[in-house]
Amino acid sequence: MDQQKIGAFLKELRKEKTVTQEQLAEMLNVSRRTVSRWETGNNMPDMDILVGLADYYDVDIRELLDGERRSEQMDKEMKETILKVADYSNEEKLNYTKRLHVWFKVALISFGVYFVSLFVEPETPSAVFDFAQGLMLGIVLIMIIIGILMTNESGHKLQETKKRLLGKTVHKE
Repeated sequence: MDQQKIGAFLKELRKEKTVTQEQLAEMLNVSRRTVSRWETGNNMPDMDILVGLADYYDVDIRELLDGERRSEQMDKEMKETILKVADYSNEEKLNYTKRLHVWFKVALISFGVYFVSLFVEPETPSAVFDFAQGLMLGIVLIMIIIGILMTNESGHKLQETKKRLLGKTVHKE
């Protein structure tokens, strides 16, 4: 896939419709900068947005991915398949975000307990209190590390590797 060619084609299609980047961005609920990145070939639209662009510009999805017009039209079956893939992808992103939120809440609660424990002095020194305080600090540090790993690009690669190793497959309806 030649992203530069696809970007130029997206720009050409937008200009044919006499729509500005701002107008297109508003219609797709993205920023103007995102549209600009698509048109320069720096980024590619998500699959569900790509399907929407194909509909809006009245072109075949394969034409968008090739960056040039073709005479054949995309059949309904192909479109439905792509929409199912896009829905699955969006569902996976939502589940991933939910997991991140759970980890964040655990870290936040642990940090709160640790912070409070800094100001609470037990009447007698206690190994249990010291252990609990250390445990909360440990949980906070582990959550920070997990957060960093899960939110950067290597975290996404790690997730994909984990799925492959566990043999996770796409469930069909």
